[in-house]
Parts: sequence; C-alpha cells; structure tokens
Amino acid sequence: MTETDALPVHSYNEWDPLEEVIVGVIDGAAVPPWHPAVEATVPPEAWDFYRRGGGGAFPAAQIEAAHTELEGFVAILEGEGVTVRRPDPVDQSRPFGTAEWSSTGGSSHTFPRDIALVAGDRIIEATMAWRSYYFATQPFRTLFKDYFRRGARWVAAPKPELTDASYNPGYAAAKPDGPPSPDDPFPAGTSVITEFEPLLDAGDFMRFGRDILVQRSHVTNGFGIEWTRRLLGDEFRLHEVAFVDDHPMHLNATFVPLRPGRVLVNPERVPELPEMFAGWDVLTCPEPAIPTDQTMYFCSRWIAMNTLMLDQERIFVEAQETELLRLLEKEGFTPIPVPFRTVNTFGGGFHCATLDVRRRGGLEDYFAD
Repeated sequence: MTETDALPVHSYNEWDPLEEVIVGVIDGAAVPPWHPAVEATVPPEAWDFYRRGGGGAFPAAQIEAAHTELEGFVAILEGEGVTVRRPDPVDQSRPFGTAEWSSTGGSSHTFPRDIALVAGDRIIEATMAWRSYYFATQPFRTLFKDYFRRGARWVAAPKPELTDASYNPGYAAAKPDGPPSPDDPFPAGTSVITEFEPLLDAGDFMRFGRDILVQRSHVTNGFGIEWTRRLLGDEFRLHEVAFVDDHPMHLNATFVPLRPGRVLVNPERVPELPEMFAGWDVLTCPEPAIPTDQTMYFCSRWIAMNTLMLDQERIFVEAQETELLRLLEKEGFTPIPVPFRTVNTFGGGFHCATLDVRRRGGLEDYFAD
C-alpha cells in the first residue's frame, strides 16, 4: 500500500478514476425564503414560487421522483465499485437565524459540490452566500469529522455574518444596457454580494490538478477568492476566470473538464477559451433536451451539461440528453445514461450532486511550460 492509498481524502481533478464519493439526498428539502440573493440567481419564472412558498415544501411527487433518481445513481456507482457516503438526514424547514436576521429554514443537502472543495487531501468548507444555506455544511459534518480523524486535512472558511452589509440590492440597476461584455462580463457593482466579508460557494471552483479555476459570481466575491488563494498557498495555482453570463453562479454548467486536453463548454457563455487552455480541444454542448416549459427552481436548462467523469473514458449523462450522449460517444467517450431529470429541476446534475473524496491519481501539472 502506498502513502496515498492510505489517505481517506485524495482528489486533484475531475477525471481520474473515481474511488469514493459523497452523494447528496433530497429528503427534507424546503423552499428557501425570498431574498435579493435568491432573486439574482434563480429563473424569473420561479420568483413567485419563492415569494409564496418560502419555508414550505416542494411538491411531494417531485421530491419522491428525485429521491428515486438519486438512489438509482448511487446503485450504479456502487455497482462500479465506488464507495458512496451520504450526509445526515435534516429537516430543512426548521427556522433559524442570528442576532441580525432570521430565515424560515434552509434549502436542501442534495448538492455537496456547492458546499465544499476537495484539494488533494484537504476538505475546504465554503461560506455559502445565501442566508438559507447558513448551516448547509452541517449535514456533512459527520463525514468530514470521520475523514479528519483518519488523516485528512479539514478547514472551514470564516463563518460569514450575512448582514445587510453583505448584499447589494441595487445590483440589477447597476447592470449595463445590452448583453454582457466579453471583456468585462461581471463589472463591479453588478453582483448581489459585496466585498464586506469573504464569501464563496465551492461550485464556483473547478480543479485541473495543480491549477484551479474560480469565477466571481453572485455567490463568490473577490474577498473569498483571495482567502482561498492564501489558504492553498504554493501547492496550487488559483486562476480567476470570467465568462459571458448575466447571472453567474457556479461553473459546472458553463465550463466542464472531461480529461486532460478536452473540455465541454456552454456555447452561450464561452465565446473563447481562457488563454491558459490554448491547444485544448473544445466540445460544444448541444442544445439541452430539457423542455423549455419544464419547471426549473434554481437554474437554467444548461444544467444538462452538468456531467460527472467516472474516469477519463466513462461519463455520467442525463438519460434523455440524446444529442449530448451522441456527441460524447462520437468523440470517443463511453457515456453512462442515467435518469436525473427531476434532480435537474432542483438545480443540479451529476457533478453538483457529488463530492469526489478519492480519485486514483496524483497531483499533475497540466499547464507546465
């Protein structure tokens, strides 16, 4: 047994062979209360739903269908020899708050990719910019404590205050007229969060070995990026990137690594690759098969490109995404179609619903001169 074989947490990229993973659960999910931070990121068609339903339950039939999809996905992972861990059960409808604010409840513990970044043998808990996600890492603490006791490093970003000073309700008025500029797609003042304190969602990070991409968004600010950069030190290089997205929140429906030298991109948001990816092959994601009238509570139809690499060849794809399945097969991959459409409704795909704990492979430099 090598030294890395003995490490309970060991993952540097999105494509080495997957050995252990945390998969979220939908049970106990609740509707987040309405707030400017919610308005900035969820589809406008869902705004009335949040205004009316904050603190309440999502439709029971959708919860049941998403539960079935997640359990089916877990069975496939385990059938491939992957160890699957799950978070603790939580009733997200319980109200909570601080001395400065209160929330009717949380949201869900379905998407562990949003709440923590794994960098090598280290688990980094995100702050989370929504008040409803203030305790989002709690259902995963039993797992994190276990990994720490067995030798992993574990750190949590500074717990945010999330007072009114952290938010910019006037963000929409600050947006320039017309489409976002490719040269400055997210100018200062157009984010719903301020630079009052470090804020970051782990979904805004993407790992490429020694290099990690991050974007400023409606849930990750410059303060949070700098905090993460100093934490990672010289072991990793953190690169801030920007794409053409008028409501940026998380990278994994915009820029998805498949294996060294190949990425899947959103054609509406990625007019050109970041300079460091010169020479990489680009697969352009086809139009999603998700119907335009399907209810989407948290995200756009481009969640269809939120895939997960089992290794450098095999990739989990939503079973109804026929064009994407065909493209990947044509390009030499082995797609694994899995029903996940209802989970998509709740704002995530296979990448969001998982957190890689162990991938077989070491730290590599894919951008060495």
